[in-house]
Amino acid sequence: MNDITLKLNDAGRGAFLIEENSERLGEMEIGITGGNLVVYHTEVSDKLKGQGAGGKLLAAMAAHARLHNLKVIPLCPYVLAQFKRHPEQYADLWNQAWHGNKS
Repeated sequence: MNDITLKLNDAGRGAFLIEENSERLGEMEIGITGGNLVVYHTEVSDKLKGQGAGGKLLAAMAAHARLHNLKVIPLCPYVLAQFKRHPEQYADLWNQAWHGNKS
């Protein structure tokens, strides 16, 4: 699987991407604002299904958030499910107050 790159515009909107030969095979759409990294959507091509591409996008996003001391607001159902499934991995990142979720 190809490396994951982050592309952001000047407004802090963009995506973590998996591309091969200019074809987008995986994408996690994000926005960075006010100390938060908002995850809007994650999508992986059928070509990468079952290869852990979603998890690799999640790991890249989490590493970026930690490196830049950002809290994550997981609006994306996939990321929210992973945060709930593995709270020990993401407790330091998850902006639970934004969701009104204390558990």
